[in-house]
Amino acid sequence: METELLRIFNEEHEPIGVATRAEIHEKGYWHETFHYWLMEKEKGIDYIFLQLRSPKKKDYPHLLDITAAGHLLANETVEDGIREVKEEIGLTVHMEELISLGILKYSVKMEPLLDNELAHVFLHRKNVPFDSFVLQEEEVAGIYRMKFKDFSALWRDETEHIPMQGFEVENGERYFYVKFVGKEQFVPHDQSFYQALINKIQQELK
Repeated sequence: METELLRIFNEEHEPIGVATRAEIHEKGYWHETFHYWLMEKEKGIDYIFLQLRSPKKKDYPHLLDITAAGHLLANETVEDGIREVKEEIGLTVHMEELISLGILKYSVKMEPLLDNELAHVFLHRKNVPFDSFVLQEEEVAGIYRMKFKDFSALWRDETEHIPMQGFEVENGERYFYVKFVGKEQFVPHDQSFYQALINKIQQELK
């Protein structure tokens, strides 16, 4: 995986070459990713789904993250990124079902990782029962959902902890949990990234 080739860009999103994933994260080159956010409405309440990263992951193990996401390889288009949804969480979705939220730029600097991403962000509004998810267990340990208004309140510093419910796979078995979480349980994307995401989703929910 570290030897996969990805396109690299300057901050104006102009392509400047190709590099391995390892080199990109070592030198902090800008590169493209695909982000898929799943939301559903139940009894008039909007919920957002997050994946729990596997504890075996090299980066950010056992933290809450985007519903499904991945890097775009040098020979891939943005549309090819939808493969991550099937691979990571087992859902079959099509590009025409998704709402583009545009490109979000963000940086995470946690030595030795320098992660500068140009994220192509998509929203999928569909009711999906928990038993529809089939997890790629080396990548994803569980799926949780939380009220979107709670998710928003957390990242706008209106509260410190919010409830979520979902399941985790342990030794091949599913266990359901209700938990209270704070920002420290999320992958440390910059707060401005979460706030920009929330603003874009709210525009779509109007």
